[in-house]
Amino acid sequence: MTTRKILSLCLTALLMPPAAQAQFNVFMPEGHVKQDTIGTLQLRVQYETVFYLDTAKKEKPLEETMILEVGSGVSKFYSYSKYICDSVYNADLANKASQETINRHLNQYATSRMTEITCKGFPAGQVTSQNSVAGFNRIRYEEKLEFPRWELTEETDSLMGMACRKAECDFRGRHWTAWFTDEIALSEGPWKLGGLPGLILKATDSEGHYRFTANGIELSRTPQPMTLRLKNYELVSRKQYRKVHERYYDDPVGFINGQPGVNMTVTDGNGNKMRPRGIPHNPIERE
Repeated sequence: MTTRKILSLCLTALLMPPAAQAQFNVFMPEGHVKQDTIGTLQLRVQYETVFYLDTAKKEKPLEETMILEVGSGVSKFYSYSKYICDSVYNADLANKASQETINRHLNQYATSRMTEITCKGFPAGQVTSQNSVAGFNRIRYEEKLEFPRWELTEETDSLMGMACRKAECDFRGRHWTAWFTDEIALSEGPWKLGGLPGLILKATDSEGHYRFTANGIELSRTPQPMTLRLKNYELVSRKQYRKVHERYYDDPVGFINGQPGVNMTVTDGNGNKMRPRGIPHNPIERE
């Protein structure tokens, strides 16, 4: 079976249009591609992440487990669901699983809505952001590593049994409140947040659209490589990167049908062809 045929079948399995309005998430796992080593793991932090992509439906938050890997001068922030999906998909390919099995696993594991990977300190002094938009456009961009300008307060709290201090900042179009602990003296945190004299254990934007709460920390006992798949990811500008995402969210069907060899139709509950509206999107980064 060719890669294109697998891709077509996977897209069919992952489209989920309700009868009245189609809102779907197209998510393709990564295949077997050699990964580049970007550092050696020292610490892994798990964040319970609650966020809203559709701000008109505040009663229905999305939840995802995100992982922060920290090495010497480098970190990687990514979705655990995406990591599991990629791993299962690669295992299925290696075991020559049937298309039915692959599709069943995709429906079971392909649930990530935060598919962007953020690497601070890679390359040195830079931040790399990368994503696979709708499973087709594999793109990444690099920018200078610039931490938020935090304002430390005297407020304290305790999280995960550790003493924390409160800090606030304006960063990339949102006002953030963070709680950090100097008991773990790593100037790190979820996403692009960092630059405090300790690890950020909780961060929330002022509108309540994004909330990261650490609920697990693991020290690396043995040397483990931190990896990032760079092959097949086109290096673009930050402006181009954002434009690709905007095109997809504005017209997902048109975006997908613009890919070579792809022809997709979406039907309602009665089997009638329909043109779904754009996908609700609430980017964490506004500026």
